[in-house]
Amino acid sequence: MILDSEVATADLAKRFAPLLRPGDVVTLSGSLGAGKTSFVRHLLHALGHEGEVPSPSFAIVQPYDDLVPPVWHTDLFRVEDRSEMVELGLDSLEDTALLVEWPERAGEGMWPEALRLTLTVLPDERRSLTAEVPAAWEGRWPPR
Repeated sequence: MILDSEVATADLAKRFAPLLRPGDVVTLSGSLGAGKTSFVRHLLHALGHEGEVPSPSFAIVQPYDDLVPPVWHTDLFRVEDRSEMVELGLDSLEDTALLVEWPERAGEGMWPEALRLTLTVLPDERRSLTAEVPAAWEGRWPPR
């Protein structure tokens, strides 16, 4: 899928928001500046969040418990060792949707049923979005 602009990213997030359920995990991979946080910002606004959406790079986890479903946005860029994952408590969020930037920092095997999105910056500054779609997401991805 090609995202031609910020407007296209916002439109995708708006179509995606109603598909998000409690217990869902969505991982977002890509280089710095690929648009991971931008997509999350648009998604949280589409879910009804009205305030700022700071990057959780330093806090690591930013909860949005007032949304339906509640959402935790996490950025694992600063995680240096997989053992730090236990302290974050990201493996037991049954009633919360989890959005994970830099999931590769968690190590292999985390979130096997996650929808795995990868954003790539193209030479013309558009974004390519690819998805690995597990059984739990069949029929929900791609959003229509």
